[in-house]
Amino acid sequence: MKAFLKNYRQSPRKVRLVADLIKNKKVEDALTKLEFLAKRAGAPLRKLLLSAVANARTQGFAKENLKVKELRVDKGLVYKRMMPRAMGRASRINKRTSNVTLVLSEKSK
Repeated sequence: MKAFLKNYRQSPRKVRLVADLIKNKKVEDALTKLEFLAKRAGAPLRKLLLSAVANARTQGFAKENLKVKELRVDKGLVYKRMMPRAMGRASRINKRTSNVTLVLSEKSK
């Protein structure tokens, strides 16, 4: 019961702020938190969580018995861009991406 989000165009540091809110939570609680969260990473993580729930349902698990076991945010590709500076120089801008791995498990009774 896994789902992956690869090369999401936001820095891992910002995505981890949202990911830490839903670690080890029940799926219903996590979906509610993500729906009303005022962070940009909330919507893609909610979509990822719904995808993981759909994967679990195809394996025969009920949505009510699932919890977020692991939510890992790793560094993805870094797009390197240049910005013009004074006197003909240029400085580099790193556009960071994130790879998110979500693992669901059945909560113990």
